[in-house]
Amino acid sequence: MRDHGVSRGVALRVFAVLQREGVAEPVPGGRWRAVRQGQADLRRPLAERLAEVITDDNLAVGARFPSTTELSTRFRVSRPTVSKALDKLEAAGLLSEARQGKQRTVRALPKRTESRES
Repeated sequence: MRDHGVSRGVALRVFAVLQREGVAEPVPGGRWRAVRQGQADLRRPLAERLAEVITDDNLAVGARFPSTTELSTRFRVSRPTVSKALDKLEAAGLLSEARQGKQRTVRALPKRTESRES
């Protein structure tokens, strides 16, 4: 703000406009970050993206869900991160319980949430 001679209020209004346009987002600590094209999808929670695997891969109820190792490679995150997200899907009733040596299966299909823009 000092470098450009604008007040904090002006800067916040500018960032609000940039956020509405999808090119900036707030981050912890009262700061802002630019969102590069093609990276907006990567900002969604991993559990949401993993739930989409069911529909993207055309998995039916009872089908085997990809392993933690496969998913960590596919989404480029660590296995513990994938495990935490899978636990959320299990709690939501979408996947079966994980057990040693037994692969998870699909228990329910995710509900589609489509928003229509006017």
